Amino acid sequence: MKLPSKLLNIVPRKSDYFGLSKSWRIDLVAGMTVGIVALPLALAFGITTGAGASAGLITAVLAGLIAAIFGGSHLQVSGPTGAMTVVLVPIVAKYGVAVLVPLGVVAGVLVALSGIFGLGSLINRVPWSVMEGFTLGIAMVIGLQQLPMALDIAKGDGERTIPVAWKTIKNALNAGINWQSLIIVATTLAIKFATPHLLKKLKITVFIPGSFLSIFIMTAVLWESHVAKVGAIPTTLINTHGRSFSLQGMTVLAFVYAAFSIAALSGIESLLSARVADQMAHHRGLTKTLPNRELFGQGLATLFASLLGGIPATGAIARTSVNVRSGASTRLAAIAHSGFLILIITSLGTVISHVPTATLAAVLIGTSIRIASPMRLREVLRTTGPDEVILIITAASVLLIDLIWGIAIGVALHVIFTKFLKKKVN
Repeated sequence: MKLPSKLLNIVPRKSDYFGLSKSWRIDLVAGMTVGIVALPLALAFGITTGAGASAGLITAVLAGLIAAIFGGSHLQVSGPTGAMTVVLVPIVAKYGVAVLVPLGVVAGVLVALSGIFGLGSLINRVPWSVMEGFTLGIAMVIGLQQLPMALDIAKGDGERTIPVAWKTIKNALNAGINWQSLIIVATTLAIKFATPHLLKKLKITVFIPGSFLSIFIMTAVLWESHVAKVGAIPTTLINTHGRSFSLQGMTVLAFVYAAFSIAALSGIESLLSARVADQMAHHRGLTKTLPNRELFGQGLATLFASLLGGIPATGAIARTSVNVRSGASTRLAAIAHSGFLILIITSLGTVISHVPTATLAAVLIGTSIRIASPMRLREVLRTTGPDEVILIITAASVLLIDLIWGIAIGVALHVIFTKFLKKKVN
């Protein structure tokens, strides 16, 4: 029995692993390299979301594996991301972590269906200024979300980023600034950003991620200290203990909006990340991403990760970029990344439990700075014009409202400015 053409385009095929006989060694090394980068990020994003470090690790393994097999990109690496925490943090703050299971399942189904119905090409219609503003807004929110861990203080009440951040700072001032925690953050950032320059100066060609090295050093130094740490994590890939299915206090409208927001973000960021991977590897003659298949794979990844103790996932631009730079050619690299994380979880759980949470906060603050890319932003904003206005307003909307409204406002402004300029020319 032959599958319909639409379904045939989104299922795995033998050609997914073309050239594996020649590239498998490089792919395995690339996968391990990405795994080293993914480990601290998975821990940090899980904690930031409110689901816990184990949820971040489970998501990195399961979503990374499923998306690698079923997705439309040969180079994409998926898992928990900062952009997704921007959506999930206010949801968890208002309704609790139990809502992530049904939300993740419904959002996963929506993303998979969008792939089946061929909505993958829509990402190409989003203007670059909106995407740049979207990315900048995400970076600012990620940075502000780290204040509770960085200050070692309870998070301020509320859902919106700015009010929560302000209340968190007030809590810290009222309780007395925890200088020890701030020193850990500053030291971690110093190590993270100094690592590439130090490796270059010492002429060390082996890639060592600054985030991984900073966590390794800070964990070793603070092993016996009493600073806040990650704590014990399960050593299994499935952790449904304590994860109930609950929609208590959530209206139907709120549920639909939240599920749509998660699904939209998963699709947008995954396709954007895959497009970045294609651009980075265009000279290597690899097959480009199949956008509809990518959506289908990401939908399955979010669905199963959410059911089995994780959180909704997306394609991860930073990890995907590392994968491409490491020379990956096939999906084996992303699959190996998941395998490497399984090995870490099952054998080094005690070490992970001793990682200081302030160090993880610093890693994510550093990640937000890299995402924002201050130097590139300065270049973009040197000239005035509609695109720069759209970028700034989109970023502000993401920060002050949410991601979906940010994109909607940015696209609306682009349409308005485009029509206005056309009328002006005519």
